[in-house]
Amino acid sequence: MNAELIHGVTLLDVTALFWFLIAWSGYTYYADTYSKDRTTLMTVMYQYRLEWMRASLYREVRVGDAALLATLVRSISLFASTAIFIIGGIVAIFGGLEQVQHLTKDLTYVVKTTKVMWEVKLLVLGLVFVYAFFKFAWALRQFNYMIIVMGAFPTPEHAESPQAQKIAERAAKVNALAVQTFNRGMRAYYFGLAALSWFLHPWIFVLSTLFVVMVIYRREFKSKTLKTLDPNSNYTIDFKS
Repeated sequence: MNAELIHGVTLLDVTALFWFLIAWSGYTYYADTYSKDRTTLMTVMYQYRLEWMRASLYREVRVGDAALLATLVRSISLFASTAIFIIGGIVAIFGGLEQVQHLTKDLTYVVKTTKVMWEVKLLVLGLVFVYAFFKFAWALRQFNYMIIVMGAFPTPEHAESPQAQKIAERAAKVNALAVQTFNRGMRAYYFGLAALSWFLHPWIFVLSTLFVVMVIYRREFKSKTLKTLDPNSNYTIDFKS
């Protein structure tokens, strides 16, 4: 299983990388497909987004709505900027890779490997955060489009009209699409942390990837937050110690 293929790249490394890609893409497909007809954070929160947009139709002054959107945009901008910094750090490591190898060669918990394998691992890690940046950037654009749609909301006296209700629904759908894109960027952060463990050992990489899938699955499909937000759930939280 640990047979060397070429330039220090082992069969175990290749297997771990394929497991990582399959787990990431497979979970993304499963989560997006599963959420279409089941109760998930995305489906539950869409109803709240729709109610938000409908309530906004009746407000003469929508300063509060603008403040909420500004908060969402700022949080996405923070993650996008952080992804750029991480990518810059990875590029910098490429320039001093020999020094990094020298510093880590005596660390017992870091697997010994070749320069080529280090470059492969850094490249994979960099591509993960490039993907995250593109998702965050697209989420920002989608929220900008949503703001424009909200700017086209009619005055409160026309809030009951079919046209007003349709435009509120469009705004909620664009909001949901933006959040879905943001979620994919956040998943890239989670899987990027799993990819870091590849520098320790391929088996740790495999287990870290599985752990990440379990964590994000529980948060999106089985979390207490979901049970609390679901209008059809009778879940209660006991705050007593």
